[in-house]
Amino acid sequence: MPNLAILKPPGFSRHLLAALAVAVLLCAAGEAWAHSVAEGDKGYIQESSGVLFWPFVYLGAKHMVTGYDHLLFLFGVIFFLYRMKDIGIYVTLFAIGHSTTLLFGVLTGISANAYIIDAIIGLSVVYKALDNLGAFQRWLGFQPNTKAATLIFGFFHGLGLATKILEFEIAEDGLIANLVAFNIGVELGQLLALAGILILMGFWRKTGSFMRHAFAANTVLMTAGFMLVGFQLAGYAAS
Repeated sequence: MPNLAILKPPGFSRHLLAALAVAVLLCAAGEAWAHSVAEGDKGYIQESSGVLFWPFVYLGAKHMVTGYDHLLFLFGVIFFLYRMKDIGIYVTLFAIGHSTTLLFGVLTGISANAYIIDAIIGLSVVYKALDNLGAFQRWLGFQPNTKAATLIFGFFHGLGLATKILEFEIAEDGLIANLVAFNIGVELGQLLALAGILILMGFWRKTGSFMRHAFAANTVLMTAGFMLVGFQLAGYAAS
């Protein structure tokens, strides 16, 4: 991974950073309080019974494609990954993590406070941005295991979704099949979102601006993560 510890943001990147931070704030504000499941989907989940494979595949894919916190984390994970083998390893670890806690949490009924879990998910974005900036090497003198961190944060991402699903009280009839379908949809949505990110990153990496603005991009990513944490903690305090 390139050492960004010695990089300084270009002059105009300060303006870019401010503009992007405001944009992220406006985009996130509308959904930060009711993360991940739209009201229409919520009603559909509550009223459904029996095995509904394809509708739940669709709901899972929709969640991932519109899940800004998941996408920000994935963006940070692949930011400096160039080989498809490495991308596959990290994305697989993330998928194993959130699939495990999604299924386990719903089937066992184990949940946690949604605001706290979502705040931790926001911290996962902050962690990855700091990792890309080389902060941990400077602060700790060594590089934490990024594969283990991706898996662990994957657990929290899945637990956050499981906590939300439990609030909607899915019917017991067809529960396991619908959960499996939902998780398949999540993975398909993740692949679709990842493909889009990789295409955009591929074009960006071919330009000279990639390394010049890598510092600013990860600073924006870190800012977005902190804002997500702030929204969720504010929601927790108000609840």
